[in-house]
Amino acid sequence: MFKGWFKKGGKDADAILPANGLVNDWSFLGADMHSHFIPGIDDGSPNLETSIGLIRSMMDMGYNTIITTPHIMIDLYPNTPETINKGLEILNNGLRESGINLTVKAAAEYFVDEYFISRLANEPLLTITGKEVLIEFSMYSEPPMLKEVIFKMITSGYRPILAHPERYSYFHNNFDRFIDFKDRGCLMQLNLLSLSGYYGQTIKKVAEDLLSKSLYDYCGSDVHHDKHTAAIKAMIGTKAGSLLENYPFLNKKLCF
Repeated sequence: MFKGWFKKGGKDADAILPANGLVNDWSFLGADMHSHFIPGIDDGSPNLETSIGLIRSMMDMGYNTIITTPHIMIDLYPNTPETINKGLEILNNGLRESGINLTVKAAAEYFVDEYFISRLANEPLLTITGKEVLIEFSMYSEPPMLKEVIFKMITSGYRPILAHPERYSYFHNNFDRFIDFKDRGCLMQLNLLSLSGYYGQTIKKVAEDLLSKSLYDYCGSDVHHDKHTAAIKAMIGTKAGSLLENYPFLNKKLCF
């Protein structure tokens, strides 16, 4: 099912088949680049105490770098670089005071709508690394300006990272759309929980198909609360977890 992995980088398939053993943690990823840990600014952690607990859980599972990505969504979470950086300072101060030796960095998960186009034209975007920007869009219908937004991002020097593409149900029967996104220069980020079946078996199957065709670039947790960290922890030691160990995710390049 996952033979598509072995086409990347010209590697021999037999040389990188998944190990027979089961992974003990997520340290092979190193960095998590999609989460909601800044307290009280979106639908993620509601307070500093919860944020610290979630980050402890991530560290216990082997992560050594966290780039957290609060929503920027004008109608619900009208965050700005200022509100995000202020919250990030509070979070990192809390981590230090708790004796946690990990510094969190922040980017954003931008919701694609007409306000995002305005932001793109008028202000620098918060990036995961370099000029790579995490974006999401409606789960229910494709935004009519999506291709235009991607074109504007690319021509402005940014590279879109599509958050959890497996969760957009309107693409499920049109797999060529995923290929088209890659052809347009987009990167793609797997939600780790999608492979566990957390969002349902259909999304799990689409995630497996995208993996089999080597279409993912990053793997993110998208943790909002302790049910997510518990479910991610439950994947450790399972076949689903071990299948990812040798996939050529780019997460390691984010470690700092």
